[in-house]
Amino acid sequence: MKVTEHIEAAKGKTLFSFEIIPPVKGRNIQELYDNIDPLMEYNPPFIDVTTSREEYVYIDRSGLLDKKLTRMRPGTVGICASIKHKYNVDTVPHVLCGGFTKEETEYLLVDCHYLGIENVMALRGDAMREEKYFEPTKGGHPFAINLVEQIQNLNCGKYLHEVIETDDCADFCIGVAGYPEKHLEAPSLKSDLKRLKEKVDAGADYVVTQMFFDNQKYFEFVDAAKDAGINVPIIPGIKPIAVKRHLQLLPQVFRIDLPQDLIDAVDDCENNKSVRQVGIEWAIQQSKELKEAGVPVLHYYSMGKSDNIQAIAKSLF
Repeated sequence: MKVTEHIEAAKGKTLFSFEIIPPVKGRNIQELYDNIDPLMEYNPPFIDVTTSREEYVYIDRSGLLDKKLTRMRPGTVGICASIKHKYNVDTVPHVLCGGFTKEETEYLLVDCHYLGIENVMALRGDAMREEKYFEPTKGGHPFAINLVEQIQNLNCGKYLHEVIETDDCADFCIGVAGYPEKHLEAPSLKSDLKRLKEKVDAGADYVVTQMFFDNQKYFEFVDAAKDAGINVPIIPGIKPIAVKRHLQLLPQVFRIDLPQDLIDAVDDCENNKSVRQVGIEWAIQQSKELKEAGVPVLHYYSMGKSDNIQAIAKSLF
């Protein structure tokens, strides 16, 4: 089923979903299953699987460093198919502009269609570590809207180099990202909402927000999006703080604000075990308020270990 169909079938009940990252090359996929298993009792209708773009590694060859381009966490589509088969749950592979040509994107989408994957998350992706700003891959898309357009074209039987008359067109439900505190590159929230509206007009079916720690920012974002003519579901993305370093890392990387009460609570912690508990309790209170407000889905960025997400879900679902 499509994400939007799950939301419609819930008839106003808030659903639970989460996001995982593929394991690093060479790691056993069982480790991924071990983190998913405890969360399945809360009946997630879909699970997102991130995609990593390429990065450079340096290989020592007799004292000389050989610079090679590689992808450290491949396997997004394979993992989606495996999870779908193992747990009988819908999966949402993330599809990026960065690191992929248009042809590679088309092949990935065709694979998804053959595997019965009905949902995709269309994202621009981040700049490479060596880049100050995002640079489009040669032969790839510069913006997420271009990716949405390609996916929507495929839904209509329009491939890159030809239109194919077929009764077996893809019919992907397309998710895109939204930023309650604006994208770090956007000059203003208003201009960022304009870009989001363009993605929705191009065919995006729902929005998942970047993490936030102040619910008021989400509520204001949803109101502003509606005022801008964006009428698709806007799913809040929640990430529980887990280590003290998050106080510096999250604002630096994502350009988000942390509430002073949360900062003070984390500062008072003697170790990261205590920080993790603070993060769980904060996310529970966030989630309860959002659930009472009738959000369609609570989407959690689990990323690594899932014990904190399990503790949150246990209090809510």
